[in-house]
Amino acid sequence: MKDTAVLLLAGGVGSRLNILVSHRAKPAVPFGGIYRIIDFTLSNIANSRLANVAVLTQYKPLSLMDHIGNGSSWDLSGRSRSTKILPPKTGEKEWDWYRGTADAVRQNLDFFTSGSYKNVLVLSGDHIYHMDYRSMLQFHHEHGAKVTISMIEVPWEETHQFGTAIINEQYRIIEWEEKSPQAKSNLASMGIYVFDRDYLVELLEATKELDFGHHIIPNALQEGNVFAYPFDGYWRDVGTVQAYWDANMDILDAASGLSPEAWKIMSNLSTKGIPYDRPPIMVTKTGHIMNSVISPGCIISGKVENCVLSPGVAIEQGVSVKNSVVMHDTVIKEGSLVERCIIDKKVFIGKKSHIGIGDALVANRLFPDHLNTGLTLIGKYSVIPDNATIGTDCIIYSMTAEKDFYTLHVADGENLQKKEVG
Repeated sequence: MKDTAVLLLAGGVGSRLNILVSHRAKPAVPFGGIYRIIDFTLSNIANSRLANVAVLTQYKPLSLMDHIGNGSSWDLSGRSRSTKILPPKTGEKEWDWYRGTADAVRQNLDFFTSGSYKNVLVLSGDHIYHMDYRSMLQFHHEHGAKVTISMIEVPWEETHQFGTAIINEQYRIIEWEEKSPQAKSNLASMGIYVFDRDYLVELLEATKELDFGHHIIPNALQEGNVFAYPFDGYWRDVGTVQAYWDANMDILDAASGLSPEAWKIMSNLSTKGIPYDRPPIMVTKTGHIMNSVISPGCIISGKVENCVLSPGVAIEQGVSVKNSVVMHDTVIKEGSLVERCIIDKKVFIGKKSHIGIGDALVANRLFPDHLNTGLTLIGKYSVIPDNATIGTDCIIYSMTAEKDFYTLHVADGENLQKKEVG
């Protein structure tokens, strides 16, 4: 579909994911074993046969840019297809950076005004879902819309996180609320927009306002040509630690509707520093796996139950790991117990450590809104000493070393980070 330009917004901080975004952009966070969050949107683009994509990056973009490359892993490069990485304009002044969704698109008007595009498809890079955008583009055309927003019903208690709409029988949006604490509707925006190109340019040039949900959509509603495209498939905004863990666990539930393989999700599987394929999974005679995703290069000599393991994870004999997400090249030494944890890349957990076991009702002391259901986070490159006990709703910050553990016991809801030198 050469008449549609795609803008993929991938520059958000994603601060509610806490230490998972300390060293990477939110869309670059590993997900589901071999994938990253942005793979789902990139795969949807490729599977919808869209040809020209711009990825707008900003916050800690290096790993994301390395991952995307020229888009060839998604067949988004070649004579008739292209993937461009568009960071903010360089400069010393704050306003050179993207300050909102509308501002990001406005700064890149030349990407979609230089060609003969009729439509602009604006997407987010931090959602887990499967969609053929061609159906939405057809809906947009058939309804003669200037703006079409893909929308899904969400639980009422979550409506304050979204833009919500009231629609008429023709799916025209007649009322819009952005993140209202008392929303009138639970029909929520998925952050997927189709704009008539010329109309989008007109909207962006008529105002300097920064955000689609707060500013651009309400302005467009005054003219009455904004429609809701109804979506009833699997979709999850993985913007919180809980939602991220829930979505990973959904992969293990056949009834959830989340199925990366069936959705034909693609990824860049080459690992920086490892220029070869990972070896096959090895399960030794003491290894036991139940209802888990195990990626290539994993060595399983202990018990793994209801877990998602990324490539290269080593689970030694006598280890029990349950209900956890464990990222690339992490080693869990013999005799350790791990429950309800999210463990980032290249973590080393010493012998006979107990992690994520305690009172799930004790919220994290510093981040009670991020961790309050019993999940524990272990940051990238951390080293957990032998015989350590780390409770629930805890955070072990990235690069924490064994010497940083002034005590082997981290109580429920507490945090530990690398000691500053000097």
